[in-house]
Amino acid sequence: MFTEDALSAPPVTVPVDILRFNTCGSVDDGKSTLIGRLLYDSKSLMEDQLEALERSADITGGGQINLANLTDGLRAEREQGITIDVAYRYFATPRRKFIIADTPGHVQYTRNMVTGASLSNLSIVLVDARTGVIEQSRRHTALAALLRIPHLVVAVNKMDLVGWSEARFLEIRAQFEEFLPRLAIKDVKFIPLSALNGDNVVEPSPHTPWYVGPTLLGHLESVHIASDWNLNGFRFPVQWVNRPNNPNNPDLHDFRGFSGQIAGGIVRTGQKVIALPAGITTTVRQIWTYDGPVAEAFCPQSVTLVLEHDIDISRGSMLIGLDDLPGASTDLQAEVCWMHPRALQTGKKYFLKHTTQTVQVAVTEITHRLNLSTFDAEPAPAGLAVNDLGQIRLRAARPLVFDGYANNRLTGSFILIEPGTNATVAAGMLHPPREVVKAENGDYVI
Repeated sequence: MFTEDALSAPPVTVPVDILRFNTCGSVDDGKSTLIGRLLYDSKSLMEDQLEALERSADITGGGQINLANLTDGLRAEREQGITIDVAYRYFATPRRKFIIADTPGHVQYTRNMVTGASLSNLSIVLVDARTGVIEQSRRHTALAALLRIPHLVVAVNKMDLVGWSEARFLEIRAQFEEFLPRLAIKDVKFIPLSALNGDNVVEPSPHTPWYVGPTLLGHLESVHIASDWNLNGFRFPVQWVNRPNNPNNPDLHDFRGFSGQIAGGIVRTGQKVIALPAGITTTVRQIWTYDGPVAEAFCPQSVTLVLEHDIDISRGSMLIGLDDLPGASTDLQAEVCWMHPRALQTGKKYFLKHTTQTVQVAVTEITHRLNLSTFDAEPAPAGLAVNDLGQIRLRAARPLVFDGYANNRLTGSFILIEPGTNATVAAGMLHPPREVVKAENGDYVI
């Protein structure tokens, strides 16, 4: 849906990219309302969405449009006025496309927040101006730091209920700045706003003459994300072997490529790569995309690579550049968010899904649990309960090729799956490997 403003806007000379962001905060801080206001004021809603919003107003809003209903689609969410599941919404401006994850604020659904924020470039932590920084504010900020989300926005909401007090805004900012240095988040922006009334969301507010920064949408459009992806070491987990074998197309008769998503770095035709765990060196002959062959591709594009040699690799293998080699080990150390009602205990066996492969692992040690009130580590807990964050050690049945999560979010992350039920019980972030892949007599070994 295009608005008159969008059609009359001057042409943008920079490429239109995609910003993924999530909203988080405590219950009733206004996360869903903020997203609804963002969509509504940016004129990113279709007519049928507006009609549905007006119909729902008669049911749940007492005749008044409730912008939170744009994302709170479950009946239980609307009846209780809380967000339970992650809701995704999409919109675009002339400058950028956006994918929004509206994540729950209640401590009971911390695991849902981790799921929604796992691929975000930016996280918006909402704070009620009346209550200030509470445990959930600290919890979600710590989660954003743990997930290595590069950009953080602290949106001080409901400023209209504190009389648009600059002193209150600065007080909340000071509360955050007391613990932010411990979380190593470099890019933090504080914005005072009222999601209900739209102040400083899309348009600047006349109520905050003391605030000279951008609106929320202005910041989302301008924040620099080009360097968020790791482009230093080529990583390509093979998802499937592409054999079209189309008898009507002779060019595809002997086609054999390897398809997947580039998880790091840049690949070019003629580049030498290693296939792990096989340890075979070969050369990239062709790079295919949906639009046809290209000379180079980069993270996070999905491509098909045709290699110079007919080597035996399949799903679960990884193609690696010769520079900046990854680690490979059966001894893994990781931070995890436990997601299952049954507590994590040492000795339990699970399936670990990492990129495109699955391997059996055993939990050998629970090193510590993170106290989200103080950000201190509580050593040697008996277990990890649902929504707990902690550090564990794992022993894998075979070596895993990986990077530390701080260096590569795609090859440094995993999930744990419970055998039998196939339930996802944890999301994890790997620590840097102790040893990298070695070259011996010209052969790469792990």
